[in-house]
Amino acid sequence: MSSNIHDPHSRRYRALGTIMAAIVYIFLLSPIVVTIPMAFGPANTLTFPPANYSFDLFRIFFSSPDWLGPLFQSTKIALATTTLSVFIGTLAAYWIVRHEFFGKRLVTSIIMSPLIVPGIVASLGLYIYFSYLRINSTTVSIILGHLMAVLPFVVVMLMAGIVKLDRNLEFGAELMGAGPIRMFLTVVLPQLVPSLVTASLFAFLLSFDEFIISWFLSGTSTVTLPVRMYSALNWEVSPVIAAVSTFMMAVSLLVCIAAIALKKATPTDG
Repeated sequence: MSSNIHDPHSRRYRALGTIMAAIVYIFLLSPIVVTIPMAFGPANTLTFPPANYSFDLFRIFFSSPDWLGPLFQSTKIALATTTLSVFIGTLAAYWIVRHEFFGKRLVTSIIMSPLIVPGIVASLGLYIYFSYLRINSTTVSIILGHLMAVLPFVVVMLMAGIVKLDRNLEFGAELMGAGPIRMFLTVVLPQLVPSLVTASLFAFLLSFDEFIISWFLSGTSTVTLPVRMYSALNWEVSPVIAAVSTFMMAVSLLVCIAAIALKKATPTDG
């Protein structure tokens, strides 16, 4: 192994791989480097670099009903989606991990199926189905659509957390006379709090940033923030777009930092 490390060809390949990775990262991060300074530019035009810096675009964003309405709509949908996905995902994950039943693989495959279906195909199917039910272009339809997309990720994360739990504590609670519900509430949930918080943050972020499903299912009164941004890019070139993009990047960054901090604060086995 040491000969491979000091081999000139190996060093060249590693150096080439490092350079290629750096180029790819720079290419991916370049839109952020351009967008953030533009968000602090003048309110009348998009320029890079800005001639002068101000918070005018953010003032317009947080004071305009055209932008605040979609922001509140996205927040409301994300909170509802997070609540439902964590509630359903916790029960589903615990049942799948702790019980053996007929059709277990089929049920698991159905729950995970949105992960392998292209988003535009799923969105079109939801649009047709909800149109048949006459609930299309409503907040309820968007929440249900987001729930379908978010739930598999929540289930996977919670299953990983449940697998690590000490089952002897559950057996001990049942031997002491606790019923299934009381045992679940007093023994399982307290141990699962870190996974629940992480899954909640991830679910909120996925729902808040979701565009394809929202674009298919939203109406004139249920426009989400990503859909409003897309419409603004199509019909106008508003400098506020830079401020909105920076705001959404900040929300994503804060959620990721919170998830990482929670993971580091959680004691590991052994």
